[in-house]
Amino acid sequence: MKMQKGAFMRGTDKMIIKEIEVPEVGEKEVLVQLEYVGICGSDVHYFHHGNCGAYKVNLEEDYMLGHECAGTVVKVGANVKDLKVGDKVALEPGITCGQCEFCKAGKYNLCPDVVFLATPPVQGCYEEYIAFPENMCFKLPENMTTKEGCLIEPLSVGFHAANQGDVQVGESVVILGAGCIGLVTLLACKAHGAGNIIVADIVDARLEKAKELGATHVINSKEVNALEEIARLTGGKGADKVFETAGSPITIAQTAFAVKRGGTITLVGLSAQEEINYNFAQIMDKEATIKSVFRYRNIYPKAIEAVSAGAIDVNGIVTHEFDLEHIQEAFEEAINNKTDLVKAVIKIK
Repeated sequence: MKMQKGAFMRGTDKMIIKEIEVPEVGEKEVLVQLEYVGICGSDVHYFHHGNCGAYKVNLEEDYMLGHECAGTVVKVGANVKDLKVGDKVALEPGITCGQCEFCKAGKYNLCPDVVFLATPPVQGCYEEYIAFPENMCFKLPENMTTKEGCLIEPLSVGFHAANQGDVQVGESVVILGAGCIGLVTLLACKAHGAGNIIVADIVDARLEKAKELGATHVINSKEVNALEEIARLTGGKGADKVFETAGSPITIAQTAFAVKRGGTITLVGLSAQEEINYNFAQIMDKEATIKSVFRYRNIYPKAIEAVSAGAIDVNGIVTHEFDLEHIQEAFEEAINNKTDLVKAVIKIK
C-alpha cells in the first residue's frame, strides 16, 4: 500500500500533515502527481471561519482543502484514451452528473449534483497524488508550467465573469476588489479588449498589482470617495460594465451607482452576508442589467490557450509561494497579511 502526505484542517485555524493512501485509478481516471495547488479565498474562509457562504465544514472531522491544482500524470486507467504518463495537466475541480437539464444545456456549472473539490463534504487536494477523471484533466502545452496550470482555475472565474458581462472592445470597466478574482477579471476584460479599466480596493499592494497587470486607473477607496472618482474618470456617465469581486456588502451596494445608464453589473464575489441593502431605484432608472457568476463553464481550454499564446500572463498574480510542510504558515499569511499578499500557492513537489 503506497502512502502519501496530505494536509488537513483540524477545527478552524489549524493545519496538520498526515499520511494517507495513494488512491487507485478507475478505468477512465488518471493518477496525477500534484505539483502546485493555489490557496483560494474560499479555502481561507473554510479554514478561518468553518464555512463559506452556506457551505459548512464538519469540524468534528479532519478536512482537506484545495481545488486549484495541476501536476503530471503518473498512471492511467485501462480506458483512458487521450492522456499518457508524463503529460502535464490542469484539473477542473468539478465533476458533474452530465444528465441534468443544466448539464445537457451546456451550463454544467449549475449542476445540482456536482462533486467539487474542497466544497464540503467533498475533500480537496492538498496532497501529493489524486485520481481524477480523464475528461476533467486538461493537457498543458510544453511552454506552460504546472504553476501556471494551477492558476487556470481562478483565471476561468475571471473569463466567465467577462463573458457574463459581455465585455466588448473599447468599453469602460469598473472592478470593485483587487484580490485574486478581481485581478483575473481584469486580465480577462483586458483580453476582451476593454478600454478604460478602473480598479478600486483598500489595499495598496493589490492596487499596485492591478496597475502592473494593465489597469488604466486605480482607486484606494479608503483614501478617496470611490463613486466620485469613478464618476470623474468616466466623464460623469459611469462604466459600461461593473464587476463586484470583493463580496463586500459595501461594494455590492456601490455597483448600482457606478454603472452607466443601460450598462451591466456582474456580481462575482460571494458575500458572507445573505441579505444586502441595495438601491434598485438606480437600476430601474438606468435600465441596467444585473448578472451573477457561479464558478465557470467551458472555459479551461480557452484559458490555457490564452496563457500559452502569451495573451495573458497569469504568473503576475502570484505574490507568495510555500511548500506543503509550511501550509499552516501559508494560511496564516493569507489571513493576516493584507498588505503584501495577493495570491499564494502551495508547491507540493
